[in-house]
Amino acid sequence: MPAVTDPSDAVSNLLADLASGKVEIVDLTQPLSESSPVMRVPEPFVNAIGLKMTELSHFDERGPRWRWNHLELSEHVGTHLDAPMHWISGQGGDDVASVPLPRLVGPAVVIDRTAQVEENPDYLLTIEDVREFEAAHGALPEGGWLLYRTGWDSRVHDVGAFLNNASGSARTPGIAPECAKWLAQETGIVGIGVQTVGTDAGASPTFDPPTPVHYYMHGANKYGVTQLTNLDKVPPTGALIVVAPLRLVGGTGSPARVMAFVPTK
Repeated sequence: MPAVTDPSDAVSNLLADLASGKVEIVDLTQPLSESSPVMRVPEPFVNAIGLKMTELSHFDERGPRWRWNHLELSEHVGTHLDAPMHWISGQGGDDVASVPLPRLVGPAVVIDRTAQVEENPDYLLTIEDVREFEAAHGALPEGGWLLYRTGWDSRVHDVGAFLNNASGSARTPGIAPECAKWLAQETGIVGIGVQTVGTDAGASPTFDPPTPVHYYMHGANKYGVTQLTNLDKVPPTGALIVVAPLRLVGGTGSPARVMAFVPTK
């Protein structure tokens, strides 16, 4: 995108770049349906439902000129935002309705560990991985998002393979505890996005602390987005992410439409 010399031209330049194809919008959102995978927790804990859609009318006697449905769903189903108050460490932090808009729009970087995850589904992103990325691409962006590409979105149409918990404990990639702490407390990113069902690794309940991405990120009043797709279409740097959840008062999370504005030329 060309440099903007007059701030009043910023939106016009973006629209022109979209029209010319110099910038494209990549949808990072998984389609949301009644078959969308949902996080599972062991007994005696209570599990969330997925999406249930009930028809109210379909151009019939229940409503001759309109078609609409009733939705019943968890806050944490499909591609969704986790707000800080979702976790015990962030219980005094933002609900979904309180998240400042500038934190939902910002620069995005993509760290790709698809090859490592193909060899080891329990692979954990480390501080060394992030440092290696920074050495090649520059520092993580202030006010930006780290998107962790693992290729896990390729499994979403097979719930068993996506949750990967047939052995009794889930085997999905995530972020090492010390890396989660460092990202939350020592970097300027405001959120982490992943392609798995949750922001933490499948084995994370056994970590110290358990589920460290939730614990550290939400404790720092930062955010998570899960079940992203199409990260292979987003470059390591240079993209702008937009996370658009419902403005849900008291919400601990919300399904979201997530987009990336990506330069093409």
